[in-house]
Amino acid sequence: MLTPGDGACTGIRPPTNWIHHQRQFSAGQRDHRVCRAVFDYRGFMSEFILQREQDGVVVLTLNVPQLRNAISLEMRKALLGHLREAGNNPDIRAVVLTGAGGNFCSGGQLQPTNGAVAPDAQRTKRNIAILQDIVRLLSGGPKPTIAAVEGYAYGAGMSLATACDVLVAGESARFCASFGKIGLMADAGMLWSLPQRVGPGRAREMMLTGRIVEATEAGALGLANRVVPAGSALATALEVAAGFAGVAPLAIAAMKRVMARGPNSLEDVLHAESDAQPVLALSQDYVEGRTAFKEKRAPMFRGA
Repeated sequence: MLTPGDGACTGIRPPTNWIHHQRQFSAGQRDHRVCRAVFDYRGFMSEFILQREQDGVVVLTLNVPQLRNAISLEMRKALLGHLREAGNNPDIRAVVLTGAGGNFCSGGQLQPTNGAVAPDAQRTKRNIAILQDIVRLLSGGPKPTIAAVEGYAYGAGMSLATACDVLVAGESARFCASFGKIGLMADAGMLWSLPQRVGPGRAREMMLTGRIVEATEAGALGLANRVVPAGSALATALEVAAGFAGVAPLAIAAMKRVMARGPNSLEDVLHAESDAQPVLALSQDYVEGRTAFKEKRAPMFRGA
């Protein structure tokens, strides 16, 4: 059974089943068996992301605790690589996204790590595009996604959390759509994902004022699906992830694709259903699901 913690948020060395991306290789000594884990996306080192996988669940931990896991360009690229890999892995049934050091994510990293860089519209567009691809995978990708939020979920960090299918908040969680306070508009899909969770009126108020929303209020508003004692968000997220094992992967992927197109008109949704449902009806998982139901046993879905 996969359990939370194991050093990701405590500073203790993670166990061997973590893919820990800070491992160093000297020239000529690179271990090709872990090369994909170290260079997940276009050659960028992914010490910014810790990955742990067990029982069909992958846990991705944003790992810059000294900056409350602020999202740098390198972290974006690494996270995108991990999500793409999980999406293409038939053995992965769910993805849990969390943060190290007691915080989820404090938003975008305003200062680049390699010195001052003058504002550039094209660079900004490229950086936003990477974050948008991450959100596309969280919201519309084939795997169920669960955000386990403790502490700060500000700006783009709040966007990542609201993009997930299920948001579990520890009582320490604090949400803030803080974009306007630094002269930016909400991005990373929040203009779509937040109204989906709390309704357009409440979403407008949160984004236009940038006020802080505590965990209890987040639960009452529907921003968080579950509010749990501080420190237990990851454990609860893992329980939620285990619940997806009894649902056909192809059906989950199809429903996520359709829901990611919303809000749409009824006709848009009906047309999307007409496209997806016939494909699912021809799948082996559909046959297995019907057979298992008749035989009164748990289905053995294979994602085919």
